[in-house]
Amino acid sequence: MKVLVACEESQRVCTAFREKGHEAYSCDIQECSGGHPEWHIRGDALEALKGGIILTDDWVMHNIGKWDMLIAHPPCTYLSNAGACRLFKKIDGVSWINADRFYKGLEAKEFFLKFLHADIPRIAVENPIPSKVFCLPQYTQIIQPYFFGDPYEKKTCLWLKGIPPLEETERIPPRFHWISAGSFKADGTRRDSVGVTHNQKLRSKTFPAVARAMAEQWG
Repeated sequence: MKVLVACEESQRVCTAFREKGHEAYSCDIQECSGGHPEWHIRGDALEALKGGIILTDDWVMHNIGKWDMLIAHPPCTYLSNAGACRLFKKIDGVSWINADRFYKGLEAKEFFLKFLHADIPRIAVENPIPSKVFCLPQYTQIIQPYFFGDPYEKKTCLWLKGIPPLEETERIPPRFHWISAGSFKADGTRRDSVGVTHNQKLRSKTFPAVARAMAEQWG
């Protein structure tokens, strides 16, 4: 299959599909960190959706034709339910919406939906649990890294079209939260939950065991 992994610089999903013999390409506006520029399209993922002639980061052109599968990881900063504390403010007992953040969320939703409704027969779109205010379509399933052998908690939603839900491969007891996060208490101070990382780039990477499960079950 010809597989586009959109909004992925780590190349973890791309590499997992390559190891199964598929013609997979990652795509992101950033340079790839996975070590395979020959499999990476640096640029607009919405342009890459169109297929046809693509240019990889080793300056080689490829005639893709149409993609057989899309796996997309659109940015979640403004859509995630975890950011709800920044979307609403309370002043003198009245709740107000942060208009700038709200409109950025609407733009992120439009970007998300372009992947979900792409003209590709097999689609998986990944994001955290979304804020209800943006009314995203209902996700197909929620997965956790510890369903696949990694001892971490990090709820991830999958919206699927033309492919079945992922089946667990090796459920183990979770030992750590992957993401350090927190909420605001009534007095305005922050209540932090301890996790492995605060780093936004690191926390967005797909776990290797999850990537392998995608390649093995969807490939």
